[in-house]
Amino acid sequence: MKKLHITEMNRLTPEEFKQKKKTPLVVVLDNVRSMHNVGAIFRTGDAFLIEAVYLCGITCIPPHTEIHKTALGAEDTVDWKYIQDTHQAIEQLKNNNYIVLAIEQAQGSTMLPDIQVDDKKKYAVVLGNEVKGVQQSVVDVCDDCIEIPQLGTKHSLNVSVSGGIIIWEFFKKLTEFK
Repeated sequence: MKKLHITEMNRLTPEEFKQKKKTPLVVVLDNVRSMHNVGAIFRTGDAFLIEAVYLCGITCIPPHTEIHKTALGAEDTVDWKYIQDTHQAIEQLKNNNYIVLAIEQAQGSTMLPDIQVDDKKKYAVVLGNEVKGVQQSVVDVCDDCIEIPQLGTKHSLNVSVSGGIIIWEFFKKLTEFK
């Protein structure tokens, strides 16, 4: 088996990416402090054609060299917007018929393998701060909470790892990749 060279991967140009049909998913970053996590979400979002990233609160915005280190230019391909208050971002999404889901460990949360999605609907997922998670007041206004099952001694994942797992799961369920 021979590894593919970058020129053999049929990568989209940024212009082709902008024209491509998107996965109906927006990722909302609620006070994510690490620019490396922000960049990694952009890069994963690019890989799976998400609609946009909403950057809220203290979350840093592009252009920034620390975001670029992990995004590798995806901050220029994936649409994004900054909204100071995460609650306002959620309100905008709900007004545009998105189902908004917090990614959080909470009473009554739905385990990721059990989520049911409708490929005719649009979704937004909220990822929270590296220490405090998604703000409780934000969880309160979301439609549901999704929890990633964890069986070891640690019951937390890095924001970019959680984002990658969630984005991949929604991509599989919402696109023809099924």
